[in-house]
Amino acid sequence: MEKVYLTWPDVEELISNVVMKLQPPYDALLLVTRGGIVPGGMIAEALRMKDILTASVLFPQDPGVRAEMSWPRFLQFPADPVLHGRKILIVDNMWDRGRTIVTVKSRVISAGGFAQTAVLHWKQSKSIFHDEQPDYYGAITDDWIYYPWQRIDDSGDLVAARPVPQLS
Repeated sequence: MEKVYLTWPDVEELISNVVMKLQPPYDALLLVTRGGIVPGGMIAEALRMKDILTASVLFPQDPGVRAEMSWPRFLQFPADPVLHGRKILIVDNMWDRGRTIVTVKSRVISAGGFAQTAVLHWKQSKSIFHDEQPDYYGAITDDWIYYPWQRIDDSGDLVAARPVPQLS
């Protein structure tokens, strides 16, 4: 697995790839925190959407089978009447194992909404949902992706920052 450090132009290209595939209109975007906030905002801008919702889901961090099968905790989620009968585009930065975005999609559907998913990266080989995939994605990867909005030490790796040129 390679570490890939994306630039803003890289992200803009991925967003363009996703936006060109979308099938609007959507009634609302549902951004999965934290990773979906920036790409979701960029997609909202491209589609000129104003109805933006957020979902925050927490899974236990303990490794093992029990953690994989554990129930999620919804820290924030739109009320069912906000989703019912509406076409919702769920946005996240990455589909890794797929637990978060599949959980969010399932909850939208259970509320009576029509859900589609969009991610910048799909780690197809790591997904635990073999019968599911994102409706829209920018690229398939197995790499460890660093987005430009992440802190450089998010992964526990300290990465030397590029020097900032001094202006006179």
